[in-house]
Amino acid sequence: MSGNALITAADAVFTLTVKTLFNTPITLENWATENSWSSGQKIKLAATTLSLDGKMNKGYIPSLYPMVLTFSAGSNSLLVFDAIATASRQARTVYELNGELLLHGLGRRYTFTNGCLTDYDPVPAGKTTLGDRSVTITWENVLPAGL
Repeated sequence: MSGNALITAADAVFTLTVKTLFNTPITLENWATENSWSSGQKIKLAATTLSLDGKMNKGYIPSLYPMVLTFSAGSNSLLVFDAIATASRQARTVYELNGELLLHGLGRRYTFTNGCLTDYDPVPAGKTTLGDRSVTITWENVLPAGL
């Protein structure tokens, strides 16, 4: 790939699978114009301390990756999250989610594994036009790769 990668989010494709609830992968669409997806935090890889005599001690620590997805109020993708949230509340269980984000302009693929819906905005804000709705999926792992 040349040094002139396209940094647009407009050609991104996010596919979600929901184990035991839906039989086929779902392509999410009609994202919010600003902040379509973002992370709640960076992945923390290590903890460090400095001993009294100036030696650094370090160790790997596992961490989760919370990801906020934001959609326009009229997005059909919200019906998927409505169904997941409703099924979770009725069955009093959590459904396993997996995802894949393709960023064609950058030639990158991100695979998200063993996630679950952790936060859910069930109603759009009533403004001049209905406000965006957000969901948070917390992932166990994020694996970046080329396309």
